[in-house]
Amino acid sequence: MPKSFNYFIVPVSLFTVGLSALVASAQVQEYKPIPLLQFGKELKDTLSNKDIPTGLGGFARDYVVNLSAGDQVVIELKSDSFDTIVALLAANGSTVGENDDGPDGTSNSLLFARIVKSGKYTVRVRAFANEALGGPFTLKVTRLRPER
Repeated sequence: MPKSFNYFIVPVSLFTVGLSALVASAQVQEYKPIPLLQFGKELKDTLSNKDIPTGLGGFARDYVVNLSAGDQVVIELKSDSFDTIVALLAANGSTVGENDDGPDGTSNSLLFARIVKSGKYTVRVRAFANEALGGPFTLKVTRLRPER
């Protein structure tokens, strides 16, 4: 093989490896759920195609909250833009509870859950089926006081 050919292969190979690394790093998006710091207050946000792809054609937005064993929580999710689904996930990823349509006859979601193990939980907001773009929503997580 002529020496001039080797001089061509090395730069092209380095360029290809560098370009591949650049493309790969641009596609990696770090998972950072949003901390929920206040109970009982409405949080206004927007579900969009910049959120977590669900694999069902839609997207989800996650919020993390610290809960204690014995806590009872109510999670309300409302939107005029999309049919809501709310889920509460344990630290290990298992589903504690999920709700599509609340009892008010609308497509808003209402979830009640009793916490058995203290830790970080994820409140997942998403649109029903493959409603890809979502829109504005209101989320409220309330701790219920235990009976005495």
